[in-house]
Amino acid sequence: MKKVIFLALTLILLLALAGCADTDSNNGAQSNNQGNANNMQNNVQAENPPPTAPGNDNTDENGQTKVLVAYFSATNNTAGVATAIAESLGADLYVITPEEPYTAADLDYGNDNSRTSLEMNDPDSRPAIAGSDVENMADYDIVFLGYPIWWGQAPKIISTFLEGYDFNGKTIVPFCTSGSSGIGSSATNLQGLTDNAIWLAGERFSSNVTQNSIAEWLNSLELELNAE
Repeated sequence: MKKVIFLALTLILLLALAGCADTDSNNGAQSNNQGNANNMQNNVQAENPPPTAPGNDNTDENGQTKVLVAYFSATNNTAGVATAIAESLGADLYVITPEEPYTAADLDYGNDNSRTSLEMNDPDSRPAIAGSDVENMADYDIVFLGYPIWWGQAPKIISTFLEGYDFNGKTIVPFCTSGSSGIGSSATNLQGLTDNAIWLAGERFSSNVTQNSIAEWLNSLELELNAE
């Protein structure tokens, strides 16, 4: 009888030990699974790090080089070309506005005593510019400069504009409008008013120029407008 009781107690003890072993095994498996999950999460984070804030440079929010189109227009012909250039490049516009607007009488080329005739015959003439200055001129790397042709040259107000800013290291792209005259020496005569600027060859446009023609000219310049 004692032998039977001893065998029964032994069997119960063995069953209890087996149950404890299974519990420890399950706890170990859960611990391993949690560790594997944490490792996978860490790997995903390593492969997809959070985005970093962009650095500051002379480009806009789209990574484009900043371009300014500055122009003077007495009869709105140059204004149309300047607007088309700005729209094609996503550039900023600045209107060179005379403090004293030009009247039809002022633009009388046949009158030697008209305002424009007197200004163009005076090398020291510098008509005043009205309104605000260009904001943050230092931020622009490329400046398109537009004007009509008067007596084969750029109006004297363009000289006022160029002498009012520091163009050191900037690229200047001149363009003009006229009924027949080309850009001629108008652009090269302006170069002496800027220090260490890079002047590209200019272009003359008629008042009825198309957007496609302007776009083709812009493409021919091969300007680097994307930030590296």
